[in-house]
Amino acid sequence: MLGPVFNREATVAPKRPRLYLSRSLYLLTLFLLLCTGYLVLSGMRPLRTAGDLSRFGGSMFLLLAPLQMLLLTFQAAVGATSSVAQEKDRRTLILMLLTRLSGFEVVVGKLASSLIVVLSMLAAALPLFLVLPLFGGVSAGQVADVYAVTLSTLVFATAVGTVVGLWREKTFQSIAFTVLAIILWVAIWEIVGTGIIPGLASEWAAFGSPIRALLSALSPLPASGSLSVGPAVGYSLFTLLVATAVTAIGIARVRVWNPSREVRIKPSESETEPAAIDGSTATAATWKARTARPVWSNPILWREVRTWAYGRKVLLIRLAYLLICALVAAILYVSVQNGLAFERTGVGGRTLPAVTLPVAAIGVISLLLVNALAVNSVTTERDVLALDLLMVTDLRPAEFVFGKIWGVLYVTKEMLLIPLAMLITLGWLGVMTIENTFYATTGALVLYLFVATVGVHCGLNYPAGRTATLVSLGTVFFLCVGVAICMVIMVSFRGAFELQLPPFLAMILGGGAGLYAALGWRNPSSAIFVASFTLPLITFYAITQFLLQRDQLFVWLPVVCGYLFATAAMLIPALSEFDVSLEQNRGGEPSE
Repeated sequence: MLGPVFNREATVAPKRPRLYLSRSLYLLTLFLLLCTGYLVLSGMRPLRTAGDLSRFGGSMFLLLAPLQMLLLTFQAAVGATSSVAQEKDRRTLILMLLTRLSGFEVVVGKLASSLIVVLSMLAAALPLFLVLPLFGGVSAGQVADVYAVTLSTLVFATAVGTVVGLWREKTFQSIAFTVLAIILWVAIWEIVGTGIIPGLASEWAAFGSPIRALLSALSPLPASGSLSVGPAVGYSLFTLLVATAVTAIGIARVRVWNPSREVRIKPSESETEPAAIDGSTATAATWKARTARPVWSNPILWREVRTWAYGRKVLLIRLAYLLICALVAAILYVSVQNGLAFERTGVGGRTLPAVTLPVAAIGVISLLLVNALAVNSVTTERDVLALDLLMVTDLRPAEFVFGKIWGVLYVTKEMLLIPLAMLITLGWLGVMTIENTFYATTGALVLYLFVATVGVHCGLNYPAGRTATLVSLGTVFFLCVGVAICMVIMVSFRGAFELQLPPFLAMILGGGAGLYAALGWRNPSSAIFVASFTLPLITFYAITQFLLQRDQLFVWLPVVCGYLFATAAMLIPALSEFDVSLEQNRGGEPSE
């Protein structure tokens, strides 16, 4: 019914061990979180009464439902975009468009294919969520509402990722546009929820914002308001309608967007050169010659900085990012004007500056975008077979690696400078001390260098562009979000240390093993082993110290030292024992 594109993926996907591995690891992670909450709460107070069990079920439901939607939405959006981008990089999408396949079969087939993995993970977690009503505090209707909101969000994210992937030619453009489009969509509806837009009631925000719809589904109390439809049902219907409209645009424009101008075959010089007036052939003097451009000593860095290596549409990505930064800056400005920026807000039982969340959000977005560009800067070279040509030149590995890293940081300079400018401005206004401003800015610079290095490292070590992208972004996502979730569990379920230690070690060691498998898959080393197991611990320690509002030096020092060590652990093998060698003499014999 959906065409041969989907039929092939539906036939091949069950034969891949990766499908079963990802589904098993996802379900195991949720189950371990459930067991962790039970062990911690039972250690604090025996769960004997029905009220104790109800509080446990409600607490775990509030933790697992948002976590599931966040993880699966991220995977759905990035997975759909990278799947289409991989077809473009391999030039197989153009071959599909040359066949009798209709636009519906191509677009909907790719969309449905991208949903196979995330829907299988969502279905695998359903029995675990249905156990929670047995404890009490959660009804089966709440589970149904949460799954309806999550399912519609996944379809919407996959539709956006698929259509944007078909629209844009460059992989980085596709991923960046997808992430920024989803963030802008949520931000717009959150603005509607504030009630500042005339003509739109704040209640309508629950129909467009996944955050508000999920919070409404998690609440055991019925939603109050004048709307006749519940927020979960209204959000699901409206989001599916928007996803259908986005998909319809992709179906109508897929053969207009593809092939793009960048891959269309241009006529040769002889075909476009006009003949001489007297009928003779035009001479070389009539040809249009372009003045040679001077190239730097590092041609890789020159190409990244002086050319449109990632397409001119990067300007649109910068514009979308600037729009998000403008929204964050407006929030910070209002917070400073009304004095909220100087007050403290409770998080996990502790007090934090009120500006922490918006600054952290824009920081995580910029880290993900820098990492996405870094990994695609290498995978694109491999997909177009340019990496093979570079291997037979006299380029040294240092020129390639550092050229890519510094080039990526230059192209994404707005995504680096704007968050740093926000931090410096907050320090100048007195929201932060000069010492904390220094810690925040230097720590951010180290993190930017780390994510750029991770992207280049994964791009060089994984031959498949889609796998490299997912592993690289997944690594950054885990360090930014996964460790924070672990920290929230430990802080929220405060109890005896001997009860918190086993689940804490399981999460940290499990995350370290995953990092080592991701970063050391092709080039394992003792340094990468140490970095993989210490980074989650360092990040956990830094976040905990920040929440406790201790001396910020104890937050800055482990972050800088740990992430610089991890960066060096990835750079040294790349510069010395480089498996994708760029040296002209790769065999070890003396050069002629």
